[in-house]
Amino acid sequence: MTAARRDLFEDPASDAVTWLRARLDDLELHWEAGTRPGETVVTLPGERKLQTGVSLVVGKRALDVGAFVVRNPDENHAEFYRYLLRRGLRLPWLGYAVDVSGDVYVTGRVPLAGLDEALLDELLGAVLVACDDPFNALLRLGFWSSIRREWAWRLSRGEPTVNLEAFRAELEADPDPVVVGEPPAQAHG
Repeated sequence: MTAARRDLFEDPASDAVTWLRARLDDLELHWEAGTRPGETVVTLPGERKLQTGVSLVVGKRALDVGAFVVRNPDENHAEFYRYLLRRGLRLPWLGYAVDVSGDVYVTGRVPLAGLDEALLDELLGAVLVACDDPFNALLRLGFWSSIRREWAWRLSRGEPTVNLEAFRAELEADPDPVVVGEPPAQAHG
């Protein structure tokens, strides 16, 4: 590491945060200051999950990364978490974690000494892959009953089903009718 590079992160409360936010601007990503010291929250657009908010916290020696993936599943907990653990084997710099409520997050930490533009871009890409790619599969595994009820409720009332399009073929082929009542709680994270 060059002397200039070492100097860049001597004051994490200002220099590294300023550097990080400038790189996020270069990547044309929306960000805002977080509530914790050294925190920047960036919004990543997704395909399955519409967007992912990512917390980037600059510390003395490392950048901590965290993002919400999906809430605690309603059903099939063993298969749901087994799926996440298997995916976690392929994640660079990151891992899946569960909070006390059972909600799923992706977290990680990279040393500031190795952080550069390329690594930041790869790290954000890895977070997006960890949150967005498995999203529909996680909904199928952990929230299928709620999805079926919401589908039936929306159809019975002529409501739009656009947020359920990813599941249309499976829902239309589902042989078990759903009793329509009140709308289900949202399964989306």
